[in-house]
Amino acid sequence: MMRKKRRSSVDKSAAPPDVSKSKKSRTTGHQSKTTAQEDTSIDSVFGQFLHEAGVVLRQGSTSNEIAVDQVVFQKRLQQRLKKSPRYPGIVQEFITGLESHIEDPERFRNCLLPCVPRLADGDSSSFQESLLRMLLGIEMLQVLVINTLFEKLPEFMFDGAGQDGLNIPRVIVNQLKWLDRIIDSKELAGKLMQLVSVASVEIQRDIITSLPEILEDSQHSDIARELNSLLQENTQLTVPILDAFSSLNLSSTLLAEVRVSVMATLSAVHLEDLPVVVKFILHSISSSDALEVVCDLRKKLELELCVLPPVLQASQSRMKNKGTTESSNTSASSSSQDSVALVLDGIKSAVRFQKTTSEAWLKAIENVDTAEDHKVIDLLVLFILHSTNANHSRRGVERVLKVKVRAGQIQEALLQKTFRGYAQVMRGYFPSILALAQSLLRSPDPCVVPIGGHMYRLSFTAFDSYCQQEVVGSLVTHVCSGVGGEVDVALELLCGLVTEKPSEMALYAVFVKGILDYMDNLTPQQIRRLFHLLSGLAFGQQQQGTHIQDDMHIVVRKQLSSTVPKYKRIGIIGAVMVVGSMGACRPKVEDSQGGTLPKETFRQVTALLELVRSCSESSPEAAALYYDELANLVLTCTLDPLVQAWIGKSVLEDFQEDFVVDLGPDITGSFPFPACMMYNLDDEESQGGIAINLLQLLSDDLQHKGERVSPLCLSPFFRLLRLCEEQQHQGDLEEIDALLGCPLILTDMDVVEKSESLSKPEREFLCGLLFHTINWFREVVNAFCSQKDPEMKMKVVTRLQNITYLQTLLERTLAATPGYAPPLANFDGESTEGVPLSSSSAAPKKGKKEGTGKKRKAPAKNSSADSSQLEEGTEVQEATRPGVSLVSYRPFFRELDMEVLSVLQCGLLSRSLLDSELHSKVREEVQLGPAELVFLLEDMWRKLEFSLTAAPAKRVPFFKGKTDKSVGFSHLQQKSPKDIAACCVQLLPTLCTHLENCHNHFQTLLPENQGVVDASGLDVREHQLLSSAYQLLLQVLHTTFSWSGFSQPEHRGLLKKILGVLAGRLKEGGPELTMDQLIKHSFEYLLNFHSTVPSLSIALCLSQLLSTVANRGGHQATYREQTATLARRFLCQEWRTTSGDREKGPKHNETLQTLLSIYLEHTDDVLKAVEEIAGEGIPELLNSAKGASSRTWPTLNRLTFLVFYKGMMGVLEKAVRKIPPGRNSDSTEVTSEKLLTWNLAVRDFHILVNLVKVFDNRPVLNVCLKYGRLFLESFLKLGMPLLDFSFKKHKEDVQSLLKTFQLSTRQLHHMCGHSKIRQDTILTNHVPALKKSLEQFVYRVKAMLTLNHCQEAFWLGNLKNRDLKGEEILTQRSQGSDEEEEEEEAGSPLPQEQSEDEVLAIIDFYSYCIELNYFSNYIYLCVSIKEVSMF
Repeated sequence: MMRKKRRSSVDKSAAPPDVSKSKKSRTTGHQSKTTAQEDTSIDSVFGQFLHEAGVVLRQGSTSNEIAVDQVVFQKRLQQRLKKSPRYPGIVQEFITGLESHIEDPERFRNCLLPCVPRLADGDSSSFQESLLRMLLGIEMLQVLVINTLFEKLPEFMFDGAGQDGLNIPRVIVNQLKWLDRIIDSKELAGKLMQLVSVASVEIQRDIITSLPEILEDSQHSDIARELNSLLQENTQLTVPILDAFSSLNLSSTLLAEVRVSVMATLSAVHLEDLPVVVKFILHSISSSDALEVVCDLRKKLELELCVLPPVLQASQSRMKNKGTTESSNTSASSSSQDSVALVLDGIKSAVRFQKTTSEAWLKAIENVDTAEDHKVIDLLVLFILHSTNANHSRRGVERVLKVKVRAGQIQEALLQKTFRGYAQVMRGYFPSILALAQSLLRSPDPCVVPIGGHMYRLSFTAFDSYCQQEVVGSLVTHVCSGVGGEVDVALELLCGLVTEKPSEMALYAVFVKGILDYMDNLTPQQIRRLFHLLSGLAFGQQQQGTHIQDDMHIVVRKQLSSTVPKYKRIGIIGAVMVVGSMGACRPKVEDSQGGTLPKETFRQVTALLELVRSCSESSPEAAALYYDELANLVLTCTLDPLVQAWIGKSVLEDFQEDFVVDLGPDITGSFPFPACMMYNLDDEESQGGIAINLLQLLSDDLQHKGERVSPLCLSPFFRLLRLCEEQQHQGDLEEIDALLGCPLILTDMDVVEKSESLSKPEREFLCGLLFHTINWFREVVNAFCSQKDPEMKMKVVTRLQNITYLQTLLERTLAATPGYAPPLANFDGESTEGVPLSSSSAAPKKGKKEGTGKKRKAPAKNSSADSSQLEEGTEVQEATRPGVSLVSYRPFFRELDMEVLSVLQCGLLSRSLLDSELHSKVREEVQLGPAELVFLLEDMWRKLEFSLTAAPAKRVPFFKGKTDKSVGFSHLQQKSPKDIAACCVQLLPTLCTHLENCHNHFQTLLPENQGVVDASGLDVREHQLLSSAYQLLLQVLHTTFSWSGFSQPEHRGLLKKILGVLAGRLKEGGPELTMDQLIKHSFEYLLNFHSTVPSLSIALCLSQLLSTVANRGGHQATYREQTATLARRFLCQEWRTTSGDREKGPKHNETLQTLLSIYLEHTDDVLKAVEEIAGEGIPELLNSAKGASSRTWPTLNRLTFLVFYKGMMGVLEKAVRKIPPGRNSDSTEVTSEKLLTWNLAVRDFHILVNLVKVFDNRPVLNVCLKYGRLFLESFLKLGMPLLDFSFKKHKEDVQSLLKTFQLSTRQLHHMCGHSKIRQDTILTNHVPALKKSLEQFVYRVKAMLTLNHCQEAFWLGNLKNRDLKGEEILTQRSQGSDEEEEEEEAGSPLPQEQSEDEVLAIIDFYSYCIELNYFSNYIYLCVSIKEVSMF
C-alpha cells in the first residue's frame, strides 16, 4: 500500500495491490538465477543500439559492461541515432526502450552504477561512468533522460538506503552533477525546485546541496532567490541551503539580500544549525558592511538561551529521570555546549582570516555603552580575538576590556554568568583568559584590577586541575613580582581560594610554599597574608595540607632563631599566624578538656607561644612586635577558649608586674629630672591608686639597656591586655578602667622651657619621655574611645587634650635636640634603619619630602595636631616660638584605630564633682576643642588618603628607599576600602556639623572685622586651627568622594547613602530622591560654603570637592558652569594671611595653578577666557605699580605671572587640538565657525607670544618655546586643511589669520636666536624641533596657495636673526635663515602645464611626509612645484 501511495504523488494513477507487491518483491533484492547472462532487452531498439555502441546490459546484480571508452560510446550512439532512417522518431523509441528496461529495479540499479570496462584480453580496468550518466552526456537524449529520471525518482522517495547501503534518490541526483553541458539549464532548475517542493526532507537536502554542482553559473542568481524564499518557509533546510549559497556564484547585492534573510531567521534556527548560519553570515560580509552585519549578528545571537543555567539543568534532570535516563539529559546538555563551541569556532575562523571582521567585532563590542546591553557573546568573542596570533588584535582586546571595566560596563555578574554556563566551551580559550587576567591584575589602574582577580578565581573554580595549577602558578608569579598592589591582590586571591576550595588548593600547596623564598620583597602586611594562607593550608580544620606542616615549622623556627632583626620579625609574624590557624576555635572534640582543641594541639600551640616569647626577650623591638602581632591575632581571630584564657592570664600578670606601681607619698629613685605625678584624672583624695612608672622605666632602660623591661613594650603590651579583656568580657573594660585616668610618673614639664640650657643626653631623655607619654595616651584613647559611660568619654577627650599639648612641647624640645632618633612605635617595618632628622633646620624639607610621596588633593599639607596648619599659618607660628614639624616623626607615634574617630561625635561633656558628703559642689565640663578637632581630622584624612586613594602600581626601585609609606597603618591595612568608606558614611553627619560650625565662625568673623581677616584683636591661634579644620574637612570629603570604588555597581548604594547625608542637610526626604537629585542637592549644599573660605588653599579644596561630586552624576555639564564661575570668583579675590600680607610662596603658586586649571577646564569658552585674562588682566598688571596686582584679577601679579602664563598656554594648546579638522564636505556655516575658532585661537596665541617682550625671564621663554611648537604643530595638522578648502570662499578671513600668525612665528624665530646667543641648554633644547615646524609652516602655506591658484602671491625671503628686542644678531649677519615668510594678496591662474590633481598630490605628499617625520629630508623639493610633481 505504501508503494501505491508514493507512485500516486507523481503519475496520479493507482496500481493494483498485486503490482505493488510484485514491485516490492523486486526492490527487496531477490536476485535472478541468470545473473551473469545478457539482458533479453537486447532485442529492442534500446538494446541493439547500446550493443552496437559498445555496452552490454547485464541482469541481476552484475554491473553492465562497456567494451569501448565512454567518449567513443557516446559518439557511436549519437551517430547511430542520427543515421537511422526513422530519426528523429527513433529517439523516442530509444527512450521508450530505456523506460521499459529500467522498470525492473535491479536493472535500474545497474544503469545507475558505473559500467565495468571489458577489454579484448579479458582483463578489467577502472570503472567508467554509469549508463544513464553517459546517456545524459548525449545532447539529443539529455532532456528526455532527465525527464525519465525525474519520473522514476518518486518511486524510491521514501525507501531510504537499501541493504547494500545504496540510496537510489541520492544516486539519481548524482547523475546530474558536473555534466559537460546542460541543454536547458533553466528548465532543469525549475524541475529540481518542483521536486524539492514535494520531496521528503532527506531528498530535499540532497537536491539543494547538489544544485551548485548541477546548474550552470547563469542560473545561480535565480536559484538563489528561490532558495532564499524557501529558507523563510522551512528552517529545517537551513543548513543545506546555506551550504548551497556558499558554493553559488552570486553578486554582492544578491549576497547581501540573502544575508539579510538569513539574519531574519536567526532566532528561529535550531541550535544544531546555528554554527552553519553564523559561519555563512560572517564569511559573506565585505569590508564596507562588516560593522553593520556584526552588530546585527551580535544583537540577535542569544547564547544565553542555548545553555540552561545549572539550577534548571538539575531540575530538568530530576524530571527526566522519572521517564528517561539521566544520561540522555547529560548528552543534551553536552550537545548544546558542542553547538556553542562550533558557533565560536565559526567566529574564530572568520576573525582569524579576515581582519575586517576582527576589527568589526571589536568595534561592535566597543560601541555598547551600558552594562545591561553587554552579553555573554561579548566576553567570548574578546577571548576569541585575543587567542588569534595577531598582536594588534590582542592589544585591541586588552584596551577595549580595560575601557569597559573602567566604565563599569563589564562587571563581575557577566563574568560569573559566562563561566557558569560556558565553562566547557571556554576551556579551549584558557591561555587567553589567563593572559587577560594577568594583564588586568598588572594594570596601574585600580578600577580594572578586581576583574582580573575575578577571572582568576572563576577559572580556578570552573576548569580542570591543569588550569587550576596554571592559575596558582600565575598568582604565585604575581606575588613574587615585587609590585605592591599586584602582590596584595594576588595574596588576597590565594587566601580566598584556600577558604573556598581548601581541598583543591591543598594539591598546590607546594607551589604556594615557594613564595617563602621571596619574602625579602614583601611588606609586613603581605608576610602576614602569606603565613595566614600557608598556615590555613597546613593547620586548618580540614587538615588538607599536612604535608607542608613540617616545612612551616622549620621555616618559622629558623627565622625566630636568626640574629638579623628583619628575619626575626618574619619569624614572629609567621609563628603568630601559625598559632592563629592551629588554635582557632573548632567543633567540639572528645580529647579537648573544656576547649575545642585536642590536647596535643593545645600543647603545641602553647609551646610555640613560649618559643616566640623566649626568642624575643633579648630584643625590646622583637618583644613589642610579638605583643602587637598577638594583639592583632586576638582581635581578628576567634581563638579556642583555653588558648584565649592562657594568653589573657599571662598578659594581665606580667603587665601589672612590669609597668604598674602603687601610689605612695614619695617617689624614690635616682632620675635625670625630679619625679612627679602628672596627668591624673581620678579624684586626688582616692587612696590605693596606681600609676605608670614611665620615668623609672626609661631611666633604667638607659642605664641597663636590654636587662630590664623596656618602655618600648608599654604601649604594645597594654594593647594586648586591652584586647584580651575585651574578648573575655564582651567589650567591657571595667577590670582595667583605672588605667584610663591613672597618672604617670614623669617630670615637671616646665623643664621644656629651659631645654636650651640642658645637656644633650638630658634633652634626648626628655624627648624620649615625651614620645613614650604621647604613645601611651594614644593607646589609652584607642582602648577606651568606644566606651559609652559619659565619665569615660570625658577622660578620653581630656587625654586627647593631653596629647595635643604634649605635642607642642615635643616640637620645641626636638628643635633644641638636632640629630635625635626617636624610640620606635611601630615594630613591623624597616623604620629601625631610618633616622628622621639630622638637624632642626632640615625639618621642613623632610616634611615636604614625606608629603609629596602621595597623590595630593590640595597643595598644602598639615603637620601635626597642634601645628596642623597651612604653610602661611606655620610661618606666623614659627616666628613666635621655635619648633619643628612633627610630619617626619609620624612613624614614631602609635597608630590610632578607626574607632577613635567616633570621638568626633562628642559634644559638650560634663559631670558633677561630689564632696565628702556626696553633695554636688562643682560641675566640670569638657569639650572637643579646635586643636583636638584638627588632630582627629588630620589622622582621618591620612587614613583615607592611604586606603581610598589608589596610587598606580609601581615596581620597586633598585635602590629601595628607607621610608615605607605603609608604616603606621598596620591596623588600617586589615580593613577593606569598603569598610573605610562605610565608616565615613557613619561619621558624615558629624563632619557636616563641624563644617557648618567652621562656616558660621568665619561668617560672623568677617562682618565683625569689615571683611578683613587680619583685624587687630583676632585670635590668630584659633583662626589658624579653624582654618586647618575647615581645609581638612573639605579634604576628607574630597578623598571620600574620589574613591574609585564608587564607580563599581556593588558600591552604588554606599554612594547614594553618602550623597543622601549631604542632600539631607539641605532638603528632607533623602532616600526617596534619585541619584541625580541627590547629586544636585549635595552640590548646592557644598556650594553654600564658598562665601566664608578664608584662604586660597581652602578655596581650591572646595572647588575640587564640587568638581568630584559633579563627576559622580550623569549630567556633568550642568555643574561645569557653576564650578567655573566659583573658580573665577576665587581667582578674582584678594587673599591675605592673618598678618595682613598678600599670600605668596611656592605653595601658593602651586595652589593657584591648580585652581586656574580648574577654571579653564570647566569654562564653556576656553578661548574667550584666555583672551579675557591675557587681554584685560595682564595689561592692567603692566600699568600697575611694581608690587601691585591686576585690578580685575587680584591673584595675578608679577610673582604669579608665570603661573597664569603657563596655564593659559597649556590650555590653549589643548583647546586647538580639540578643534575638528576641516573637510571639503563641510557646509559654509560649519567652515565659517571653524575659521572663527581658529582666528580666536591665533589671536590669543599672538597676545601670549608677544608677552615675552616684557616678561623675558627664562621660565617664561621656556614655556613659550615648548607650547609654541605644540600649537604650531596642531595648526599644521588641523588648521591648514581647513584653509585649503576655505580660501576661495573666505579669502579675507584666511589672509587675516595668516598675517596674525606670521607675527607670532616671527617672534618665535627671534626667541630661537635669543636662546642660541644665551647658550641656555634648557631653551636651546626646544629650538631644533621648533625651527623644523616653522619651516614646514612656510612651505605648507605655499602648497595651500598653489592649490588655490595663488602661488604667485607667495614669496620667500631671508629673515634676519634677531634677539627679543628686535636687534639683529651681528654674529650671524652672514647667515640668512631659511625662514620666513609669505604673503598672499591676489592669485593668478595655475600654469597650464600643471593640473589641479598634481597640486592635490603635493598636498597629499606633504601630509604623508609630515606623518612619517620625513619632511626635513624633502623640504627643499617643495620650492618648485614641478620638481615635486616629477618626484
